[in-house]
Amino acid sequence: MASLRAYRRFVVVTWQFLPLVWSYARDRRRFLLFGGPRAVSSERRVRRAERLVDSLLTLGPTFIKLGQLLSTRPDVLPPEYVEELAQLQDRVPPADWREAREVLEAEVGPVEEAYDDFDTEAISGASLGQVYTATLKGEDVAVKVRRPGIEPLVTADLRVVSWSLPILLFFVDDARAFSLENLAEEFDTTLREEMDYSREAAMLEEIRSNFADDDAVAIPAVHDSHSGERVLTMEYLEGTKISDVDALDAAGVDRHAVAENLERTYLQMIVEDGVFHADPHPGNLAVQDDGTIVFYDFGMSGRVDESVQGHIVDFYVAVANQDIEAILDTLVEMGTLSPEADRATMAEVMELAIADARGESVEQYRVQQIVSKVEDTIYEFPLRLPSNLALVLRVATVVEGVCLTLDPDFDFVTVATDYLGERGYYERGAREFVTDTGEQLSVSARSSLRLAPKLERALDRVDRDDFYVRAAVEDSGGYLDALAARLVTGLLFGAGVVSTGLLYADAAHRIAAVAAAATAVVGLLCWRSFRRRRGTRGRDALTPGDERP
Repeated sequence: MASLRAYRRFVVVTWQFLPLVWSYARDRRRFLLFGGPRAVSSERRVRRAERLVDSLLTLGPTFIKLGQLLSTRPDVLPPEYVEELAQLQDRVPPADWREAREVLEAEVGPVEEAYDDFDTEAISGASLGQVYTATLKGEDVAVKVRRPGIEPLVTADLRVVSWSLPILLFFVDDARAFSLENLAEEFDTTLREEMDYSREAAMLEEIRSNFADDDAVAIPAVHDSHSGERVLTMEYLEGTKISDVDALDAAGVDRHAVAENLERTYLQMIVEDGVFHADPHPGNLAVQDDGTIVFYDFGMSGRVDESVQGHIVDFYVAVANQDIEAILDTLVEMGTLSPEADRATMAEVMELAIADARGESVEQYRVQQIVSKVEDTIYEFPLRLPSNLALVLRVATVVEGVCLTLDPDFDFVTVATDYLGERGYYERGAREFVTDTGEQLSVSARSSLRLAPKLERALDRVDRDDFYVRAAVEDSGGYLDALAARLVTGLLFGAGVVSTGLLYADAAHRIAAVAAAATAVVGLLCWRSFRRRRGTRGRDALTPGDERP
């Protein structure tokens, strides 16, 4: 029965995405089986991204979550798609109360006995669950209930995603194929974790304990006795939606202070605590009249290991010092930037990014020049996004957007660097630099002592004419193979032309025609081998930097 449902969903999903897949196929080969790639304008990619969002919304909860995850992966999708998917809101009408009641009572028992009072009108609905208000032991609580019947639908959709992946991989290059395979695994894990409310409760409690002494942050307490895998009962905290600036002004809230507090809170979560709330859109953040920030919905939450934390600190320190080389070195160490990337171009990009983050004016013509350079090199040396950084990137992007909504002049970089300075990361970095430098000097000294005898032995072999050098030619780009192909086809083409002429002169017209046809084929192969390679050749519409006319 489950397999039959998955097959039906596969047909529905295929029907929804068929027009987009057809377009992507024609972008790669104009006539599907042959022909060069088509030029795709930014406007066309925006229209396709809008159609993709509509399809995801039509297909329901699983694919809404897939779209949200894709919005965190600029290494997989072009910026137009990422921008459209980032606006995908997980807001759907709540399920019927009678169905939700069955789920609730299966976890906590009869509603009338479990709670003093229960409002059966949901205050919010999402793809995987819905939230109600109730009273428990005289305290106002929020009760999150998993959407009824969601488990078999998610199971079927995850099968559809796994079946569809090989088809999708046909339209992307090897680098993107690797990213998509990792993304599919990450999506399966993330979705199942978000459906498990017992995991959410544990993450919520851990983050809450990290801010137990911070009066500027409010995180609801969990009622374990009334919570389980499908139900989460927690303290109900009220507040004004963080993006409602008019209401905040009416309440006399200092919006700049709230923005600074929000960024500092997330810096502590990511850089110090290693566990963070990963869905900071305005619907999950509220502000109380005293400026306290309230956090809701910890279904999306993540962890950062110590090595990534150290790289993030190094990155912000390098940004604060405007040390472009250090920024690039850190990106390489994080696995985000290929070691073979064009550092000159990436350095210019980093300079623009820092200027933009600080709100400095950037000359438009210079932006266009550098964007053009990036588009020319991004295919050969793509920016990569390790899975453990995807959520961090999304959080940083969304938090910055919320901060700018609160204060259009907010300086994200300055607040971050001030925070790191106050926590002593600059001094720590200096001490580590001194330690590392001392170790390097010690290694260099030992190496220099071993160098003299080795050099003497080499010179002795030179004197005895017993010194040989072996050299290997590195040809990762296949240039020698291409040169050999050109030589062979060129020689065959020349021989074919001569042979055809001789046969024709000898009145062997039929044989001459066959020779001419074969020579034409060889000539075509020779001509194709001399065509200049383009970075965008064979690129599909799912990858950044589509070919420009």
